[in-house]
Amino acid sequence: MSTRPDQFSTGADPVASALAGLARAHGATLRVNLDPAYVVAADPAPTRRVALVSGGGSGHEPLHTGFVGRGGLDAAIPGQVFASPHNQQIFAGARAAARPGGVLLVVKNYTGDVINFGIAAERLRAEGIDVETVLVDDDLATENEAAETGRRGTGATVVVEKVLAAAADGGASLAELADLGRRVVAASRSLAVASRAHTAPGGTGPAFELPPGQLEYGVGIHGERAVSTVDRPGSAEVVDRMLEELLAHVPATATGYGVLVNGLGAVTGLELFSVLDHVVGRLGERGLTTAAALAGTYVAALDMRGFSLTLTALEPDWVAHLAAPTATPALPSAEPVGMAVPATATDATAGAGEVTGRAVADDPFLTALGRRVAAAKPELTRLDQVTGDGDFGDNLDGGTRTALASRVPGDEPQPGLRAAEQAFLDHVGGSSGPLFGLLFQNLRTGLSGGSGVEAVRAGLRSAAEAVQRVGGARPGDRTMADTLHAAVTSTGGPAELLRAAVDGAAATAGMLPRRGRASYLGERALGTPDPGAVGVAIVLAALVETLDPSAAVDLPERWS
Repeated sequence: MSTRPDQFSTGADPVASALAGLARAHGATLRVNLDPAYVVAADPAPTRRVALVSGGGSGHEPLHTGFVGRGGLDAAIPGQVFASPHNQQIFAGARAAARPGGVLLVVKNYTGDVINFGIAAERLRAEGIDVETVLVDDDLATENEAAETGRRGTGATVVVEKVLAAAADGGASLAELADLGRRVVAASRSLAVASRAHTAPGGTGPAFELPPGQLEYGVGIHGERAVSTVDRPGSAEVVDRMLEELLAHVPATATGYGVLVNGLGAVTGLELFSVLDHVVGRLGERGLTTAAALAGTYVAALDMRGFSLTLTALEPDWVAHLAAPTATPALPSAEPVGMAVPATATDATAGAGEVTGRAVADDPFLTALGRRVAAAKPELTRLDQVTGDGDFGDNLDGGTRTALASRVPGDEPQPGLRAAEQAFLDHVGGSSGPLFGLLFQNLRTGLSGGSGVEAVRAGLRSAAEAVQRVGGARPGDRTMADTLHAAVTSTGGPAELLRAAVDGAAATAGMLPRRGRASYLGERALGTPDPGAVGVAIVLAALVETLDPSAAVDLPERWS
């Protein structure tokens, strides 16, 4: 099979090369046979009497090959991408993994899989091997009593195989495992949505096109289009609809529900865990218990941009089975369901907005800073998009807004700087926020002993030293340190200090970056000043305006 131009598979046959790579990465866990293609556990649990065998088309990784090993499958049979494995493969792999108590085949409900696993089962029986089959058909989107093919097998396959694996390790018989697997399937339903289809290895574009702002609701794991294409509401509304429909078709349970949020290939972990939190929260609002929760990409559809939600009405033993340890490349174990500790204010961590005392919304320095940052935000964003990740303008603006909305102790001699220090140290992320927090902290310390330009220089000198200690930046590295150095080494009054700072910031446009993300760009960064250096100049412009209004100046609207 040829690969599409943007796919990174290196072999002529992407399935064979992936299997070879799997063998290299997990030599102690599994054994890979390339012809016929199958994967078997290298060190199966000695307590198992029955072998668990599953498989299906490739492109769903880590399902099924990543689930082979102790606590997982005894064998997995991969077909070509989105194509059922041949019955001869299944027969050979199952026979290699067979135990004295027989073989249990776990089969997703697709015609090709059903036929080929069925033929392999007949061949195994002909050799005297006891065989049972569990058919996984959890896809709620294909619930149709008039269709004889039945529901598709999708995300619940992960739950079924994990529960069965733990029970098999406990010595369950073939009949017991078959009954258990069928009960888990009956207690599980799944739904999937996607905003972009997959692109097949031999294809040149998505398997189907979706207009902007629309979702395939009820999409299949092989890129099958859904019964309906819907206008995309907010993510919470999508998840709420999915959960509502699943709850209507999953049995009630006194034990609690198992929740699996599964990525279809191109959805990030950040998103999947956010969905999981939403689902568990919604169940709790209904007075329903979540007894096991998982989020990750376990049943992919190549690079489809979407996710599936699986809900299982658990029985008591199943919770322990889901939590049982595994030694496989990817089959998960469900830890006890927890919850994030809510934010609390302490003496050590109280941030802006959490301190009782005087408000600073009308503080002259913060007012000037807020005005200047708001005006410069588009330019700061542009500068950071050239050499960084584009968030510096938002960070500086957000930190300033947080400071303006905060309160500080009533006896604070520098309330504006104290509020800015708290806001940037405690509430602004990335590297720039805390470093600017150090700048405000040292300016506050310097000005607490005086109000003249030398007090400002003393604070800036301490800030420069702190920035160097923490970040390693020195003058000439094309960072905020260059603006600080220029201001500290200037002579004269506030106007001269500010002019030196502005010139120092502008000079960074001609420096090769040696720190931060910009350092990866090398000469491509030349011609654009460092946004952090410009940010320091903006801070000093606001400070000078406050200390000596006659020295106030307008900064450039565009710095390069």
